[in-house]
Amino acid sequence: MERIRTTHAGSLPRPREITHSLVALARGDDVDRSELDFAIRGATRATIAKQIEAGLDIVNNGETGRESFFTYVRGRMTGFSGVSSRPLMQDLARYPGYLEGSERARTTKAGTGINVLRPPQATGEVTYPDPNAIETELSELRDLFAEAELDPSRGFVSAPSPGIVAAAMENKFYESMADYITALGKALAVEYRAILDAGFTLQIDAPDLALERHTLFQDKPLGEFLAFSRLVVESLNANLADAPRERVRLHVCWGNYEGPHDCDVALADIWDQIAGARVGGFMLSMANPRHAHEYRLFRDGILPAGAVLIAGAIDTTTNYVEHPETVADRLERVAEAVGDPARIMAGTDCGFETAAGYGKVNESIVWQKLASLSAGAALASKRLFAS
Repeated sequence: MERIRTTHAGSLPRPREITHSLVALARGDDVDRSELDFAIRGATRATIAKQIEAGLDIVNNGETGRESFFTYVRGRMTGFSGVSSRPLMQDLARYPGYLEGSERARTTKAGTGINVLRPPQATGEVTYPDPNAIETELSELRDLFAEAELDPSRGFVSAPSPGIVAAAMENKFYESMADYITALGKALAVEYRAILDAGFTLQIDAPDLALERHTLFQDKPLGEFLAFSRLVVESLNANLADAPRERVRLHVCWGNYEGPHDCDVALADIWDQIAGARVGGFMLSMANPRHAHEYRLFRDGILPAGAVLIAGAIDTTTNYVEHPETVADRLERVAEAVGDPARIMAGTDCGFETAAGYGKVNESIVWQKLASLSAGAALASKRLFAS
């Protein structure tokens, strides 16, 4: 039966003891690596089972063993040290007192989470000299998929775009941003190729293509941000030239934090850059109050030929459990705009714990929200694919 398939954007809740160990590793503290690896394997097994129970079609390892969706590269690539000074998002700075009361601020002050606003810098040549870490992660995931009787084709593994690393982890080595992005693209391609070779779908996490407009480029003309975006997409395309397009998807968002978001750039202003990526799927935020209306843009036939739109149908920063009918309504609107329900999938706006310790949604609620996503997709499928 034709239906809308379901997936999510990557990170899922980590057990507290794993979070504490990942934070300790990031600080440079001694951690029993074998004990941590054993805990990560068990937690990943449980995460896969919970995704299946929630009814998801395309699942992953929850990024359980990674400190965050991009800073984990510090342990796999050369060239990083020190601490970057990342600009605060423009919208947060506009409202005095908001940040001090936020969960992120409290967690950072307590030192119980990975601070993605203070990542390391690029202070040397960036390379990916040893693929053992990504190959071990993929081998373990394949084993756990086999235990769950899942084919790798039902799995995805994420890796950051060169743009988010370049924007967040300050360049103190390369002569230009272009040179830095080129080096990062070549290094990250090691992970891109390994993920595809292992039989999984590759998800490129590229919040930079939206978020950085009100972060790194907040005081600059839109044209400068778009020029940066072009460099990122050109790097991605160069390093994905031989990849099967249908097995690569691009996740773009405006930052996975609860905040005003009233400085977010409009999707219409950045879509041409995003659409130029050599991928087969585009995952976009379409559930949160700031971007829920932008599905209308797709009425103009802008989705590239052969590509699918993975529409965020549940928010990942609120503990509201979306009603399945609400999810269905969102998906039906997107399908109408795209013009073909077979060209959409149901997803989440972003991850639920993009950095260890920074989950805004209670763990038990996360799974109920994902179950609601699946139920809503089933409702929409019955209506959209009815003969």
